[in-house]
Amino acid sequence: MQPKSTINLIYLSLIILTATIGGFLFGFDTAVISGTIGFVKKQYGMAPLMEGWFVSSALLGCMIGVAISGKLGNTLGRKKVMLLSAFLFVISAWGCAFAQDAVVLIVFRLIGGVGIGVASAICPMYIAELSPSQLRGKLVTFYQLAITIGILVAYFSNAKIQTSLAIALPTSGWVDLLFVKEVWRGMFAIGIIPAVVFLLMLMLIPESPRWLALKNRTAEAEKILTKISNVEYAKVEMEGIQNSFKDETVTKLTDLFKGAYKKPMAIGILLAALSQFSGINAIIYYGPSILEAAGFKLGDALGGQVTIGIVNTLFTFVAIYFVDRIGRKPLLLWGIGGAVLSLLFASVLFITNLSNGWMVLMPIIFFIACFSFSFGAVTWVVISEIFPTKVRSEAVAISTVSLWIANWVVGQFFPLLLHNYGPAFTFFIFALCSAYAFFLSWKKIPETKGQSLEDIEEFWCLQSASN
Repeated sequence: MQPKSTINLIYLSLIILTATIGGFLFGFDTAVISGTIGFVKKQYGMAPLMEGWFVSSALLGCMIGVAISGKLGNTLGRKKVMLLSAFLFVISAWGCAFAQDAVVLIVFRLIGGVGIGVASAICPMYIAELSPSQLRGKLVTFYQLAITIGILVAYFSNAKIQTSLAIALPTSGWVDLLFVKEVWRGMFAIGIIPAVVFLLMLMLIPESPRWLALKNRTAEAEKILTKISNVEYAKVEMEGIQNSFKDETVTKLTDLFKGAYKKPMAIGILLAALSQFSGINAIIYYGPSILEAAGFKLGDALGGQVTIGIVNTLFTFVAIYFVDRIGRKPLLLWGIGGAVLSLLFASVLFITNLSNGWMVLMPIIFFIACFSFSFGAVTWVVISEIFPTKVRSEAVAISTVSLWIANWVVGQFFPLLLHNYGPAFTFFIFALCSAYAFFLSWKKIPETKGQSLEDIEEFWCLQSASN
């Protein structure tokens, strides 16, 4: 266990705020597309399969980003990889805003996806590695909060640009193009601002002390830990970190699926994938389409999407408050259980033709609320803390790849499912996947509340030795 210590809240807050901007950009870039689909689809005459590719091209980029983040994170360090993601966010937002055709637009969406993938693997892991154990769950959950705020800002931004922003702006040149003639370009362009802020703030934060220790730069690591708290805290932490390096060494990727690493890898991969097969990003990406199918006009549908975004943000605070009080497991069980019920209710509404108007928003909002304090927040906490330091970068990357593969599958094939089988069947499939996630959380995932990262590593080693 970590020693009780006085935390340097100003320094730690700067670190956490900066890393969570990566989550904000993740959320913004993920959700901004929901407001552009209708406009881009009409402008370029996209069929359902092409529409799916427009959405999922960024997800393919995410998989590429995550795949390279593991090796880069261990080789270059966590901070430099976050700098790479910030640079990619800037390039993508600019390129999408001024793309001249659909192919160029998709290429820049792909580049942005690489940035999202890198950030999604490195940022929460970086937060976990710098957080005192008594605060780690809460601080990693701030990353998820930043994602939900990014999503919400994207919804508000999209709605504002579509309805009234152009009235307050001079209508000439590139402003006219972005905010009047082809407003979907303006929706993408807004993302340049937080991306540049992220890039600049990364210059102010330190490297992960656990990565520095892994590279035998112990003096630098201890200096950062001392700055986070005090000398006693730093010495105890360094002793635990260095002791954890004495265990077996991973020499190839397949070693991650053996011995003490086998169970946490299975948990990381399955929990990450199932969080996406719950259908969350079908609602994030295609919310307006779902609501239009339920009888909303496009403008009202975007307004309903804003409501979803607000609920997503508010209920993340439930996770922030409880994750270090009652633990990870109770939040997963209560939230995933509620998600299953809400998805089944939504399916029944569509089957019985009671889904018109605001009625369909009820189960969707309940699902979003349950997802936010369980799948949405706790998944990032779990996959950021269950792996040993020396394999954490690669293991988190593999778990996050599974998340993005599942995300890609949903983004690519949801339009076809919705078109060919209808929303009732689609929501039922999501409910089945969530039911399995409930079983996984109940039977396989251990409680890690209040334990240091090295304590968690020792737990897996003891479990492996006893089997």
